[in-house]
Amino acid sequence: MNTNFRNTPIEKLENATIVSQNTVLRSAFAWMSLAMVLTTISALLFAFVPELTTLLIEPTEFGGAKPTMLAYVVMFAPIIFVMAMSFGVNKMSLPVLIGTFVAYSIVNGISFSFIFFIYNIGSIYKVFLSTAGLFAVMAIAGYTTKTDLTKLGSILMIGLIGIVVASLINFFMHSAQMDYIISILGVIIFTGLTAYDVQKIKNIGEQAGDSSEGKKYGIMGALTLYLDFINLFLFLLRLFGGRKD
Repeated sequence: MNTNFRNTPIEKLENATIVSQNTVLRSAFAWMSLAMVLTTISALLFAFVPELTTLLIEPTEFGGAKPTMLAYVVMFAPIIFVMAMSFGVNKMSLPVLIGTFVAYSIVNGISFSFIFFIYNIGSIYKVFLSTAGLFAVMAIAGYTTKTDLTKLGSILMIGLIGIVVASLINFFMHSAQMDYIISILGVIIFTGLTAYDVQKIKNIGEQAGDSSEGKKYGIMGALTLYLDFINLFLFLLRLFGGRKD
């Protein structure tokens, strides 16, 4: 079950002053890029370094393999990190928020190592490149469009709630057809949310100068874009990823 559905109300930052539209957007993309690098490195390390892989998977008495307790922790920990940042952003100091974001990206990467046990690495690589291309196109569209995407964003958020509920139900039903439908809707929703979020960050802006509040806003913007990317990637992988035999 995907635990990376987002809940990042970056509008909660108090007393944000719209001064410079682009500074916060550049900051958000910079932090997002760092998070993607950390996620990729940690995923590869835990997937291909045997000493680290054994921390996540242990042999069974019947010759198979099963997840360890640490594996379950890293599977569900990301949502706790996201909630902590989302609801505690105004109470956290900047160093604590940065540390939490960095820790989240690393832990999320560890949980991502499992995709290398399920899908062919060539398939993962192709889907990742496709995701990067689609994300870039929609980010540019969100930045350049003159159309107000606020109403679209509201509709997409309702759809996001819908697929979260559907995913919870299907977690127990194990319906392949429902999983396929959820994946298609997930791609559509996060494709639209990418454009919406880029426009939102551009329009809201940040506080003047290098204030702590403005830097916090950049971190929360990065978290939002990061979640758009990884969820788009996961849904595309479920649709087009080649599974191992």
